[in-house]
Amino acid sequence: MSDTKKTEKIVGVKGMNDILPADAPLWELFENTVHTVLKSYGFQQIRTPIVEPTALFARGLGEVTDIVEKEMYSFTDSMNGDQLTLRPECTAGVVRAALEHNLTYDGPKRLWYAGPMFRHERPQRGRYRQFHQIGAEAIGFAGPDIDAELIMMCQRLWDDLGLQDVRLELNSIGNAEERNKHRADLIAYFEKNADLLDTEAQKRLHSNPLRILDTKNPTMQDMVNAAPKLLDYLGEESRAHFEGVQKILRHNAIPFTINPRLVRGMDYYNRTVFEWVTDQLGSQGTVCGGGRYDPLVEMFGGKPTPACGFAMGVERLLELMKASGEQFAPNQCDVYIVHQGEEAQLQASVVAERLRDAGLDVVLHCAAATGIGSFKSQMKRADGSGAAYAVIIGEDEIAQGTAVVKEMRNAEAAGNQASVPFEGIADYLVDQIVGAHDHAHDEHVHYHH
Repeated sequence: MSDTKKTEKIVGVKGMNDILPADAPLWELFENTVHTVLKSYGFQQIRTPIVEPTALFARGLGEVTDIVEKEMYSFTDSMNGDQLTLRPECTAGVVRAALEHNLTYDGPKRLWYAGPMFRHERPQRGRYRQFHQIGAEAIGFAGPDIDAELIMMCQRLWDDLGLQDVRLELNSIGNAEERNKHRADLIAYFEKNADLLDTEAQKRLHSNPLRILDTKNPTMQDMVNAAPKLLDYLGEESRAHFEGVQKILRHNAIPFTINPRLVRGMDYYNRTVFEWVTDQLGSQGTVCGGGRYDPLVEMFGGKPTPACGFAMGVERLLELMKASGEQFAPNQCDVYIVHQGEEAQLQASVVAERLRDAGLDVVLHCAAATGIGSFKSQMKRADGSGAAYAVIIGEDEIAQGTAVVKEMRNAEAAGNQASVPFEGIADYLVDQIVGAHDHAHDEHVHYHH
């Protein structure tokens, strides 16, 4: 083969993104905040497979939903002919797992999950073909109290993340009987106004008329606004449940608006539905959505079990965090170790391990393709790492049994340096770093920024 042909580069799949180290701090901050909030409400993590039987979603989400019709990555397993799908959402999988492992045998369960979901839709800002969701599912709880708890948990999360511009929309879609009566009247109403329906709406008229209420088409707005409202069809019990949710939210000063046109895309919802929306992201305003889905467990072959949950789009919330202007410039480490010469390299590796034993984050300078580099080029790396201190070991230091510890960050002291015996370096640095933060003598010091 001649050398002229250059090997072709393979690039990632469209709409499936790499999350690079520069973004990691933002993701970690987000994930850690969510974990803390969920834990503070007694939710436990569940991890389900990314691949599920296709039938799970067809049955759970409904055959005529957009997701099942045109967004799922489904395939036949070439080894055994199984029909499989990359999960487009996680509720169906969590409910399957709860049922399969009989999780609610000793009472209701509060569960949460995090991970990638897959939908074959047109990639756009904050919407990708592989995207991440974090969600919570409360299985086995029947009252309005859990609906309100899930909503209050979201509110706490937005507060902890410093997000201002996220507001709550609330609705009740009642039960199947109430919906069917409303649906019949809705279809009749739309048929009466057939001349105003666009092609998308005509297509949905008999399969999923509720979704017509979701239309963004300006020429249909007035007609849609005057359509029969589901709230007027709610019976005694559904209405009482909805009132119960609102009462707890008001009591906890959680602001909300009732949006009578709010529906969810999946077939399994009933009663309470809610969305957290923002104006910051253009028209794609929903960052979190959820509600009650009492019919789902039974649809999957279990005995009737009430349930309620939500899912949030991580990428969208990160966009919001970035828009709020907070700076996430994390440091890679506390200490960067610079060295020259073979003995110094050996000593540097020992010092690095001792500092890590003491709970510090340490980057030890290692050789690149071009070699280990001069002191000057290593110091440049130390500076770029964001370390608070550089530890310098050369031949002189080896001869004297000490290392030079240099201040890198602290404006008044930057450039100050001290010679410290090798065995005292860990204590010295912990004192410097912890002293600066006034939690002296904390046993497990982990210095973060």
